[in-house]
Amino acid sequence: MIKRRTLALAALVPPAAATVQVRAQGTAQDRILTIGAGAPVTTTDPHFHNVGPNNALTMHIFDRLVERDGQSRMRPALAESWRVVSDTEWEFKLRAGVTWHDGKPFTADDVVFTFSRVPNVANSPGGFGGFLRAIARVEVRDPLTLRIHTRQPHPLLPLDFASVSIISRHAGEGAATEDYNSGRAAIGTGPYKLVSYRAGDRVELQRNDSYWGEREPWSRVNYRMILNDAGRTAALLAGDVDLIEQIPTSDLARLRREPRLTVTEIASLRTVYMAPDYSRDGGTPLVTDNAGTPLPVNPFKDVRVRRALSMAINRDALVDRVMEGASVSTAQWLPAGAFGYNADVKPQAFDAEGARRLLAEAGYPEGFRLTVHTPNDRWPNDARLTQAVAQMWTRIGVRVQVEALPWTAFVPRRARVEYAMQIGAWGSSTGEASNYLANVVATHDRQRLTGANNNARYSSAEFDGLTARASATMDDTARNELWQQVTARYAEEMPMIQLVQLTNTWALRKGLRHEPRMDERTVAMGVRPEN
Repeated sequence: MIKRRTLALAALVPPAAATVQVRAQGTAQDRILTIGAGAPVTTTDPHFHNVGPNNALTMHIFDRLVERDGQSRMRPALAESWRVVSDTEWEFKLRAGVTWHDGKPFTADDVVFTFSRVPNVANSPGGFGGFLRAIARVEVRDPLTLRIHTRQPHPLLPLDFASVSIISRHAGEGAATEDYNSGRAAIGTGPYKLVSYRAGDRVELQRNDSYWGEREPWSRVNYRMILNDAGRTAALLAGDVDLIEQIPTSDLARLRREPRLTVTEIASLRTVYMAPDYSRDGGTPLVTDNAGTPLPVNPFKDVRVRRALSMAINRDALVDRVMEGASVSTAQWLPAGAFGYNADVKPQAFDAEGARRLLAEAGYPEGFRLTVHTPNDRWPNDARLTQAVAQMWTRIGVRVQVEALPWTAFVPRRARVEYAMQIGAWGSSTGEASNYLANVVATHDRQRLTGANNNARYSSAEFDGLTARASATMDDTARNELWQQVTARYAEEMPMIQLVQLTNTWALRKGLRHEPRMDERTVAMGVRPEN
């Protein structure tokens, strides 16, 4: 096995430090945990859409070959061990005795089936194919041994596999996303079984008493979607739920003072940015001159315009006034200490006059008009951040109209590349620079399995080449240096306009131990009663 790195990431609260109490219903054998989620789970299909709420929920039902703890450190899961056979060949030994929820045995054939399905999920708005992009072929040596052959050296393979849920061939063959939502195909090896899924409302889970790992203390888990910030806080204070995520920043100080509760928090792997559209050359009614005539050219393809928009943003004001301290300003996509973070890359200084000069130099002395789109129920303060940025841009002559949508309405239009400018956010679940680059920045290419979440359709041969080169570098030190070079180049080119790096927060009733996660996922497996 190759030497595994422990990410030296700055946690605001260590995992064991937070103790909170949950409402224990029934006996110790019949405890129920109720979670108040801050964003909608749109499916129980673990391969349909690579977004945080779906991933958090499906972690309960399905396992991965490799798992990550709350601080993104790797550990064995369905794969007991792995080793490098050569620069382009890996061997994974699978865990013996694992069964699916229906009692059938887990084997290497299920992994092969999973890998064949992941890039081919119908109507996926942004899937997981990028995590399998390096694989040339998969060889089954025996029911519990796999040989993975890669197209080139790929040291990130175990990290990539930590993002791919393994499904069963016998339940999944021929199954569509609807079959997972109904429960027919949602047969996993995870610690909980799916009881019911009600879109936009709740998911009910039941403990898997045949689970191969640690026995869960909760006989049932109710995963309620409470998208209204005030409603989520009120549900916790009323005792209707035991734990909430995404504490509204306006309630954070009050909940910290509440003696019945404990707040846990940790530095986030999620970055928030503005994403210009690169798919059009011009002519969209969402970008016009001041008279309302669509611009004949796309202004965002001019780096001077992107830099002007960045210079117009007062990130300190976003942190202090909008996020109320629950974030830090940034020019990159990983927190300090992560693999590939470049300490020399600083957020661009606020300079409204300089921004106006750059706009004039680019040919827009009078600015232009722009419609920006945002969800209003997905990320902390998403619509408020967008409104604040819009006001800052308006002050330099870019007159902005903001259209806010519920997440479930925002995503289909995003997948159809309908927006001229949108707010985006990405959590680099692997904790290494490649995750964001391969999925968000890389050219959208279904054949090469890159850019699955590149909803702006940015494309750069330079960044594609740098990402491929660094991803194939086996030496950790050399690869980290390459990622830092890419980060510096990204800050110059600004394909996306970075805003802030979030801080993840939770509030729980006393009586529970909780492990906060840098990937922001709220999972029952990280919640334990004190007794």
